[in-house]
Amino acid sequence: MKQLNFQKKQDILRSKFLRSGVKMIGPDTVYFSSDTKIGKNVTIEPFVVFGSNVKVGNNVIIKSFSHLEDCKIENKVEIGPYARIRPKTTLKEGSKIGNFVEIKKSIIGKKSKVNHLTYIGDTKIGKDVNVGAGTITCNYDGVKKRKTIIKDNVFIGSNSSLVAPVTLNKKSVIGAGSVITKSVKSKSLALTRADQTEVLNYKRKNK
Repeated sequence: MKQLNFQKKQDILRSKFLRSGVKMIGPDTVYFSSDTKIGKNVTIEPFVVFGSNVKVGNNVIIKSFSHLEDCKIENKVEIGPYARIRPKTTLKEGSKIGNFVEIKKSIIGKKSKVNHLTYIGDTKIGKDVNVGAGTITCNYDGVKKRKTIIKDNVFIGSNSSLVAPVTLNKKSVIGAGSVITKSVKSKSLALTRADQTEVLNYKRKNK
């Protein structure tokens, strides 16, 4: 009986949003909460789940297998596929969250991009920031959560770790593969890679 009531409730919510102009591809696979709010010209692909207290603005695209809860999505945002937007997160206008990205208790600034395989937690990101694939904010030191601040126009190379608390100031650049433990000044390049070693004419030993 509970399952039947749940399905009936979902059918009512789906019909409501379809009538309001929300475009759903595979509506039977999309799940809403009773308090979900969605703006105009929104597209939702299959297998998207809305937890409680989600507010979605206008002209938003939410791609398949994304999960959202207790968050605010402003206008012209693109999410997913396979993205998780966790509680207390705000995605500002024109921002983009790509595949296999998890955002928790963070603000992603206008037109900033977090495109691939990334964890952002307890972080404030400014506008026009590019976060490279595989970037992690190391926000938990084993005792408490620490904050990361990434200001406007920062470029973060792939596979970087930002050990909080840390601030990346405006227009700074983080080299790919870096572990950043100190704040970075504006218009500076920070990198912590070891020099590459190459052995010429190397031959592997036979077993």
